[in-house]
Amino acid sequence: MTEFDRPQPDASTTNVEGPLWTAEPVARDRVPVGRLLRSELSLIYRRPRNLVLLGILAAIPVIMGIALAVIEKPTGGPDGEGRNVALLTTAAGNALVLPVAALVVSLTLMLPLVAAMSGADAIAGEQASGTLRGLLLAPVGRGRVLLVKAVGVAMLTSTAAVLMAVSGIVTGLVFNGTDALFTFSGTTESLPGAVWRVLLASAWVAVQLWAVGAVALAVSTVTEHPIVVLVSVVGGVLLFSILSALEALSWLHPFLLNTSWESVVDVLRDPIPLDALGEGIVRAGCYIVIALSLATARMLTKDS
Repeated sequence: MTEFDRPQPDASTTNVEGPLWTAEPVARDRVPVGRLLRSELSLIYRRPRNLVLLGILAAIPVIMGIALAVIEKPTGGPDGEGRNVALLTTAAGNALVLPVAALVVSLTLMLPLVAAMSGADAIAGEQASGTLRGLLLAPVGRGRVLLVKAVGVAMLTSTAAVLMAVSGIVTGLVFNGTDALFTFSGTTESLPGAVWRVLLASAWVAVQLWAVGAVALAVSTVTEHPIVVLVSVVGGVLLFSILSALEALSWLHPFLLNTSWESVVDVLRDPIPLDALGEGIVRAGCYIVIALSLATARMLTKDS
């Protein structure tokens, strides 16, 4: 068979001006979400300040364990001066309480600081350095960019919570052994049961940090200065702490994100009461939905 006898392709498939030709480059140039997510996570976990913060968080349970082992047990007044004091007193001889106590203490500032810094770097930080503009000009939808940033914030905050929990478990077992695994109800837990309770506490704390990170993302979309995001979010957390301590403003407490933060210690009771823990999850979910909705609206309407 000669080349003149071969069937020739239909003209409609070779017309460079046809719809198949124009649609193919768009599909080929579209950046997959998985690739964006891998790049984002690589950037997050290679950022020096994030590694430093994670190291500090991992060291907090160790420092608490050493301090409780070498100093006299802390005492508090009848008002608890004191829930945290009572919690630390119990943690001095209970390997199950130490990691939860570390999470409770760190929720006042250090863990929200990680969430706020992560959210600030995600949008405002990259906008200040000019990398966000290049990403928005690429064939990547703005909604997908925000999704990847939100997942990155969630991953870093989850890592922080789990890292503290694991460090606390190891430290508690080193100082108190497996024989000191008691719940607040007086029952003794097995090692797997104790690990499950601590991981449950870290997962609950991670959801609260997602809410803080979502708020930071929303603020990050309206400014090019990461420090503004950091100060705004951390300042808001401190303000919420003050407002939640004022009984005269009890009508406002159900709307404050940190109202249920101390209820994480309920994982140390047997059986575990779910009312306050569930309320905290619902409240955090509302903050996440509202904050991400505002961030999405801003991202879709802002200039590149």
